[in-house]
Amino acid sequence: MENNPEFDHGLDMRIASRLKGLRQERGWSLDELAGRAGVSRATLSRLENAEVSPTASVLGRLCAAYGLTMSRLMLMVEDDFAPLVPESAQPVWVDASAGFRRRSVSPPAAALAGEVLACELDAGARIEYPQPPRPNLEHHLLMLEGALHITVDGRRHGLRPGDCLRYQLAGASLFETPRDSGARYLLFIV
Repeated sequence: MENNPEFDHGLDMRIASRLKGLRQERGWSLDELAGRAGVSRATLSRLENAEVSPTASVLGRLCAAYGLTMSRLMLMVEDDFAPLVPESAQPVWVDASAGFRRRSVSPPAAALAGEVLACELDAGARIEYPQPPRPNLEHHLLMLEGALHITVDGRRHGLRPGDCLRYQLAGASLFETPRDSGARYLLFIV
């Protein structure tokens, strides 16, 4: 395969790394993923270690297990990223039932370590996360407006405008706003 001019070992390495990351983010063992995707454990191990190139069929099965389209997976492993992200191109996700709005100011990219989110919580909001998507995820939260209480590792922190809370997320976290004040903040994730 190395003699094939269309073979890109770097791309295979990035796909392998992303596949392993997706499995670890979900807390799945190789055996669990094998059962969900219908791909042997041995093949999964070889894919995650970039010992073999994935076939379209295997990638299709893995994408189905992860609930991703193939194009989304490939976007996750691309080297290139746009250095300028105009506000109009920054994706916004809204959870109206929780009173939460999140704009991806600096979306994740394979070549970059961090991302930036602009978040807003309505007054009286409460959002609990039982576990992080990835262990020891580094957060830097800068309060812009309002008031926010965050509980991380069993410690409750009260934040006001200008405060910055820095932490590595290893377990559950809780975000709460008082009944009379919402919150607007920037979240830097590394």
